[in-house]
Amino acid sequence: MLQVSDEKIPLRHDKSGNVFVGETRVMLDCLVEMFDLGASPEEIAAEYDSVALPDVYAVLTYYLRHQDEVKAYLAKQAPESEAARQALGAAFPTRLRDKLLRAKRKREAGGGEVPP
Repeated sequence: MLQVSDEKIPLRHDKSGNVFVGETRVMLDCLVEMFDLGASPEEIAAEYDSVALPDVYAVLTYYLRHQDEVKAYLAKQAPESEAARQALGAAFPTRLRDKLLRAKRKREAGGGEVPP
C-alpha cells in the first residue's frame, strides 16, 4: 500500500519576516514572479540551482493553493523585495528572467517587436 504522508512545505521565515525557499537564500517572491511570468518549474530550478526541483514544485503548489495569502504577503513585502531584486539583479543578471520579461512585454504590446 502506498504510504501517503503530509509533506512540510520548504519555506522558512527569517528574523525580518522574509520568506525563503528551504535553506537557500532564494526568496519566495523570486519563484512566484518567475512562475507568474510563465517560467516552468524546471526553468525555475535551472535558474536557481540551489533550489531542488521537488522544492520548486512544492512551493508552487503552496502558492497555487494559497494565492490570496501569498499575494498579500508579496504586496506587503514589495518595497523591500524590489530593492533586494535590484541589488541582486545588478550583481547577477538572470537570462531567464530577462527573457520572460521581454516575452511578457511582447504579449502586452500585441505581439509586435519589443526592444531587448
